Order: sequence, then structure tokens, then C-alpha cells
Amino acid sequence: MSTLIFKPDLLTRQADAEHRPDLWPCPSPFVASLTVGPEHMDEFGHTNNTVYLVWMQAVAALHSKHLGLTFDDFVALGSGCVARHHDIHYKRPSFAGDTLWVATWISRNEGKTDMLRQYHFVRASDLATIATGSTQWVCIDMNTGRPKRQPPEFLSAYRVTSINNPDRDTAADTH
Repeated sequence: MSTLIFKPDLLTRQADAEHRPDLWPCPSPFVASLTVGPEHMDEFGHTNNTVYLVWMQAVAALHSKHLGLTFDDFVALGSGCVARHHDIHYKRPSFAGDTLWVATWISRNEGKTDMLRQYHFVRASDLATIATGSTQWVCIDMNTGRPKRQPPEFLSAYRVTSINNPDRDTAADTH
């Protein structure tokens, strides 16, 4: 029996924030919101850096579900996605009580074994960019754990949303 490292209800879809081209470095990301809790704080009094990785995993799972692929679907297909590489850039701290919008989108998927998913964290109260990141996901055979070509269902669901430009200055970065 496995245990999820994040609560399924941690994030909720924030569709209104998706239509804010001034906030996101791509035109149509999937956006969810969360509230930073006291359990996310570290000794410095701000959100611990490791928590962002958990939130990246959670928003990726929520987005995947929105696209029609859950872990149960992975099992049925015999294909799943595992992380090969994470990259996180911390811009500003967040604190207990902050509402964060977490945008995600697929920025690269050539239809082979891997794809690149981007993340962008914005504090709702002042529209400040808190963090950005990416994960290289690899399609694996669920029985062997070895990389394999993505099945047609993955190619249909995990389409590139846009060409990402993580260095783009957004209105949120000026706060």
C-alpha cells in the first residue's frame, strides 16, 4: 500500500487566474491555488524550500487529472511518468496565510520518452512571482520501470501549451 505525500485537496483549480496574460510566461497555463500553512514553515519563518517540490508534484497530478490521465489510467495503460530532473528557482519568500497561484504547462514533448513541465508560483495578494521551476518527466513501463515511448494517450493529453520563456519579464516579477 502506498501513501501520497500530498493531500489530494491541497490544491484547487483557479480558472480565473489562467486568463491573466500579464502573470504567466505562456498564454494558457493550468492554474491551481493553495494556502500556505504553518506546517509549511521552516526555522527562518518562511515556506521551506522542499515544500515547493511537493506542490509541483501536486499541481502536475491535478493538471494530469484535468487532462484525463490519473494514476489509475497509468496502471491500466501500463505506462507512467516519473521525474528525472527537477529545477526550482526561488525568487521571494512566502509565508503562512499566503494564497499562491501555481501555474503549470507542458513546454516540451517530442513524443518520445520524456517531456518538460514548467511551473510558476505567484502570490495572489501582490502578484509577486515567488518561484519558478521545471520537471523533466520520463514515461516508463509500469512493469519493468524502464523508459519507454509515450503511448498515444499521453501524446494526446500532454501537448505543448506554448514555447516557454522562463526569462521573460512579467508584470508579476516587478513587484
